[in-house]
Amino acid sequence: MQTIDQQMLTGERALFKSKDLIIKNSIFADGESPLKESNDIAIHNSIFKWKYPLWYCSNIRVNNSTFLEMARSGIWYTDQISMNDSIIEAPKTFRRSSKILLKNVDLPNAQETLWNCTDIHLNHVTAKGDYFGMNSENITIDDFTLVGNYAFDGAKNMTIRNAKLISKDAFWNCENVTVYDSWIIGEYLGWNSKNITFINCTIESNQGMCYMDRLVIENGTILNTDLAFEYSTIEVEAKTMIDSVRNPISGKIKAKDIGKIITDDDKIFAANTKYELDKAGERSVIQL
Repeated sequence: MQTIDQQMLTGERALFKSKDLIIKNSIFADGESPLKESNDIAIHNSIFKWKYPLWYCSNIRVNNSTFLEMARSGIWYTDQISMNDSIIEAPKTFRRSSKILLKNVDLPNAQETLWNCTDIHLNHVTAKGDYFGMNSENITIDDFTLVGNYAFDGAKNMTIRNAKLISKDAFWNCENVTVYDSWIIGEYLGWNSKNITFINCTIESNQGMCYMDRLVIENGTILNTDLAFEYSTIEVEAKTMIDSVRNPISGKIKAKDIGKIITDDDKIFAANTKYELDKAGERSVIQL
């Protein structure tokens, strides 16, 4: 393979349609689309400073590299890319791409990142920005921190472990999502989604988990959460008190206590939801 070492690369399409190339210790300065239509490229210890660096590419490996803010919309229509030990400061990275592996990657400006992508693997990734992961599918995530609203809107077939999410309107319009051992803080969690499971998670949400079909919570810690589960079908097991529940469609809620059960919709048959409460060690079953 040809090697490019310690070069300053400028101008539009600086390395257009490159193949079988090692790039190291180099800087991509002003000039759009430097590696457009390239494949089988290994990039080490390099810096991208300008727009659209990796469009329509395949088999790309990036290590110890940085994408600065103006390297925006950087990786679109690309198949099979891995990035390790890198920083992506640019927004709108990854769009309609597939087979994406990120490990030890920081995305401090991650708004509108990972849209309409498939086969995504994130490990030890931190991100900050709204609309992360929209309409993407087949996602596995471990050791993840996100600060940003509207995360994973429309995502499908996703497993998340060991995450901390501060995100209003997270997991809207989703399907087939399982979250393990995670913290989720944000209003209106999970609306309009189906087949969503939270296992060993801590959840804080105003009016969260409404309009959901087949919501499961196992061994949950539910804090400061009110008006929950409206128009949802549920199987909820919480080891804490739930502040209030409003008009679930059907299912079961097991909790330490519920501050208030609201049934103010005459189209909802309240008896379809069973409540099992453990007040001061005395278990009771409520059937409305």
